Amino acid sequence: MVVRQRRRSNASTAPGYSLEDVKALSAANHEPMWLLESRLVAWELYEDMPMPDLTAEEWRRTDYRHIRWEEADKIITPNGATLETVPEGNREPLIAGQQGGSLVFVDGKVVHYEIADELASQGIIFTDLLTACREHEDLVRHNLMTKAVHPGEGKFAALHAALWTHGVFLYVPKGKVAELPLHVVMYNTHSGASLGHVLVVVEENAQATVVVDYASSEGKTHSSYIGATELLVGDTANLRYVSLQDWNRETFEFSYQRARVGRDANLDWIVGTMGGQLVKAYLEIELDGKGANGRMSGFFFADGEQLFDHDTQQNHNAPLTNSDLLFKGAARDTARTVWQGMIKSLPKMQKIDGYQASRNLLLSEDARMDGIPGLEIEADDVACSHAATFGTLEKEPIFYLMSRGIERPTAELMVIDGFFDELLQRIPFERVRERLQAAMESKIVGSSRS
Repeated sequence: MVVRQRRRSNASTAPGYSLEDVKALSAANHEPMWLLESRLVAWELYEDMPMPDLTAEEWRRTDYRHIRWEEADKIITPNGATLETVPEGNREPLIAGQQGGSLVFVDGKVVHYEIADELASQGIIFTDLLTACREHEDLVRHNLMTKAVHPGEGKFAALHAALWTHGVFLYVPKGKVAELPLHVVMYNTHSGASLGHVLVVVEENAQATVVVDYASSEGKTHSSYIGATELLVGDTANLRYVSLQDWNRETFEFSYQRARVGRDANLDWIVGTMGGQLVKAYLEIELDGKGANGRMSGFFFADGEQLFDHDTQQNHNAPLTNSDLLFKGAARDTARTVWQGMIKSLPKMQKIDGYQASRNLLLSEDARMDGIPGLEIEADDVACSHAATFGTLEKEPIFYLMSRGIERPTAELMVIDGFFDELLQRIPFERVRERLQAAMESKIVGSSRS
């Protein structure tokens, strides 16, 4: 007992990085001076900020302090793993043997890259972020953590801005259409810290579909993912963005994700959370232009001792804007989930329509799910509403299926599949839907995991 207490009292309460780590990372990447300077500014912000205070409303339900930073802050470095290390389901083409581009990272290193000639010939840029910083400074510099996610938003946002290790950059020029989808995979083979970044810029009247997979092999020590996603959707542009996460059970995720949507533009954002020991994710849509539309669809399934905390915001910054959010989740064993949502309108932003709903399915007595919708409306001609529901498996449909000769476990599985089907059908790729359905079914019928 004495030994355990000593370990607890000596445990790191914050990552153990230093200014020299920032400089060394930039030097190893041969980064341009402007990028090093932005990292250093972010580092100053990081040092001036305290770790998140659990008395704050946004953190009080999510205690992350049991993370072992002495394990989780060691930045993952490549160890020779190749594309074949990535599970086949994550790296297979999205559409019948073809896709517009594929970018696969293993332990932060690019192990596979391709872009279709028909996209490249239009001036579409799809490459890793470090290469983009060197070769496309004019496009990256004024968009990277300046318009969507900002370093000053929080301790982990500043840390990410100072030490991001790898990422992807997609740029679709004005009036161009990426007919084929683009696929990104970030996969880790060993434990430690991973700081990935996604920057998508879709200019006026352009269009793209992007799928990003996050996953890792099993680990025995704590890991962290400190990430950021920035989606910049220009006027009259269209972006469909799918983000799917299945970290191992030793991973703690802290991520900031924000989209900015221009006039008469459309964003269809789908988020799936299956893995990790603890997830704290900020997901925000900024509807900046008149007539902008944003839809966010989220699904999650927590089991064992997992804790998922999704903090969403729909900000109506212009009149005649529409937002629609639906999160569906399930929890079993002793898992815990939190969804905190907010619809906000600025003064005089009339004729807006905002909706948010959280549907929660409790599959065991010891699981807990919190749904906290909110409205902050500063205009008087709006249509905004929210809802949060909680339930268990209904007896009637299960009894009906069993009366047709279906065994109870299969009947329960079919009902849960039906609960999630509405959201899964929003994913436009059949093989991806099948992979996600299989992952959820393994949680339903499998034994408890910790």
